[in-house]
Amino acid sequence: MGRHFLQIPGPTNCPDEVLRAISAPTIDHRGPTFAAMGTRILEAVKPVFGTTNPVVIYPASGTGAWEAALVNTLSPGDKVLAFETGHFATLWKTMATELGLVVDLVPGDWRHGVDTDVLAERLAADTGHEIKAVCAVHNETSTGVTSRIGDVRAAMDAADHPALLLVDTISSLGSIDYRHDEWKVDVTVAGSQKGLMLPPGLSFNAVSDKAIAASEQATLPRSFWDWKPILAANEKGMWPYTPATNLLYGLEVALEMLADEGLENVFARHQRWARATRAAVEAWGLEVLCQDEREHSGALTAVLVPEGVDADAVRALILDRFDMSLGAGLSKLAGKVFRIGHLGSFEDLSLVGTLGGVQMGLNLSGVPIKQDGVQAALEVLEQR
Repeated sequence: MGRHFLQIPGPTNCPDEVLRAISAPTIDHRGPTFAAMGTRILEAVKPVFGTTNPVVIYPASGTGAWEAALVNTLSPGDKVLAFETGHFATLWKTMATELGLVVDLVPGDWRHGVDTDVLAERLAADTGHEIKAVCAVHNETSTGVTSRIGDVRAAMDAADHPALLLVDTISSLGSIDYRHDEWKVDVTVAGSQKGLMLPPGLSFNAVSDKAIAASEQATLPRSFWDWKPILAANEKGMWPYTPATNLLYGLEVALEMLADEGLENVFARHQRWARATRAAVEAWGLEVLCQDEREHSGALTAVLVPEGVDADAVRALILDRFDMSLGAGLSKLAGKVFRIGHLGSFEDLSLVGTLGGVQMGLNLSGVPIKQDGVQAALEVLEQR
């Protein structure tokens, strides 16, 4: 009985208002009503990215937006500098390699974000400007680590390097402070199913003038992902193919909700939930995976379990006993961590219920913890 607690870091819970909007009858995607809606959405989405430039919207998952960012800006054999900050950074690297790019992947321990010192060293050494793009994941969903993209841009500027900056914000957009224009990001990649509070199915590329100029010279094959015909159709609120009409209904409502609340308030409440969650983890006597205080994610928290404990077994018990889904450890973190999502359609009581379920699950699994976790979180939440 009762609702399922979906506390993975995406797809997240959707607000009822968004679900109702999605359920409306489909309209003609070539008609004037749709064109008016499309025009509104294409303008309303820009502030969420922190840009005044175009945002391309695809009927695809975030993986599609990864590919679009690469194929629109780069050519076969181009060198890309990337950072192994977690599972998804590694997947993006794999995609780039499969597309014919040469990727220099800086190794990482999955507990820290982009190493800007190494970035500065690599760029300074690249006197011939062979590096054509830097790829970074803003918020690594597998680890709960948020890289400091403003510092990444500062390092690139200090090196006076012309490389493009491509950033994945799939699990941070609409949850964690992000500034496409201010940080001079060239392509920002995003998806609908996390901070934007929608089901999966929409993905995004926010593009700079520099990125659009690069797309005129890039020679990687592209057709569906090509920005040029999409941007041309977008001038009239249209798309050059059948768009995800009903998801766009939901997107418009979600954007209205974020605007009404104010993005600064949205970011602040996510950070508050993250602090409360970390307080609970510390009070249990467990360890948060992220090791840099400056890089704790506002969208999710990855929790290390003690040696000899199977995190997946703990998750399975919690699902069976309390009907709550937690995020699994991915790749080399499998069985070592579980991830608590605190984003999407969420509130203080949702977090208290989530942490209560985790504490009960840890106890029933025989994990040696202290019993002060939920109380520690409450003390944070009671502060305004």
